[in-house]
Amino acid sequence: MDLNQVFALIEAGLNSLINYVAYHVVTSLIPAFLLAGAINVFLSRDAIIRHLGLESRKLISFPLAAVSSFGLAVCSCTVIPIAAGLYKRGSGIGPTFIFLWVAPAANILALTYTGAILGFDMAVARIIIAFATAFLIGFAMSIIFRNDEASRSKKTGLERVAGMSIVVGDVKGIVLIALLLVTLLMPNYLGATLPNYLNINPCEDKLLIYGYKLLIFTVLFVITMSYALKFIERNHVSVWMHETLWFVRMIFPLLLVGVFVIGVVSKLLPEPWIREWLGGNGLLQTFIACIIGALSYFAALTEAPFVSMLMSLGMGKAPALALLLTGPGMSLPNMLAIIKVFTVKKAAAYILITITVATLTSFIVGKIMWSL
Repeated sequence: MDLNQVFALIEAGLNSLINYVAYHVVTSLIPAFLLAGAINVFLSRDAIIRHLGLESRKLISFPLAAVSSFGLAVCSCTVIPIAAGLYKRGSGIGPTFIFLWVAPAANILALTYTGAILGFDMAVARIIIAFATAFLIGFAMSIIFRNDEASRSKKTGLERVAGMSIVVGDVKGIVLIALLLVTLLMPNYLGATLPNYLNINPCEDKLLIYGYKLLIFTVLFVITMSYALKFIERNHVSVWMHETLWFVRMIFPLLLVGVFVIGVVSKLLPEPWIREWLGGNGLLQTFIACIIGALSYFAALTEAPFVSMLMSLGMGKAPALALLLTGPGMSLPNMLAIIKVFTVKKAAAYILITITVATLTSFIVGKIMWSL
């Protein structure tokens, strides 16, 4: 590899980084980090532990985690601080990782967009596989790390008795969390509808769509922060900012590293190779699609057009399903952040379980729905 090729790889990594910072930090990550901090300060730990904690019934906590994340149109990076906030506040490992998977992989907006671009059958298959995978992930993580969870549950109980946790949990704090959630979600939801109303191409008019999202975000952000400064006590706002910065320091640097590496890797992968190895509906092709999706970064709602393009080049529907799930559901930045927040062992288990289950379920559902 000569010097020009090295510079080309560095340029690809920097371009990926610049694109990520320009289009995703302000409207996605900033409200996500603020929401994570708010969850850790204003949401009652007792309520989270009661409904999503280790001692809660899995038949209740798992579906609750899946359904509550169903409405969050976020990418694999944006969901990290939110899931970390729930986990730090007392959520069990099973519900936390279900939330971590379903929110980016099978939210309602992504499913709607999938149906519009790839057809109703692909949207139905995607939701079936996403929820089946989610529950298997939740059960597997709960079983593998049951001893760690038992120790963590005892520690959480001691903290609650000793009064170490900050519990606001009043109406004002809940309203702030709701406003932050709206600030995070509405730019994506409304931004996705703009191409339909203005008859524009979302790929060619990316800057216009982002400007529209930024305008919506700015209005909502000003309303939210004005509410916080007017109705939330100053010492609670200070603690909220402190918790938010903790999540930023923990997660954000690794997201940037991961995005840079993805830019470099995308430069190295030849497009003809991808076309050749993703054709057909075999188990190997589905597995390869899972790996590519797991390592790549897809912003919210970008996976469906990408998969549509690959299908037009001959990619089978089973690999397409795998890519639709692991593409938005996982990414290299996502993996690095999970390692930092949840430890290497938990991250490795989650990654291996998710890729294995997503591959098998995509392959099986693909065979059932579109028999060769």
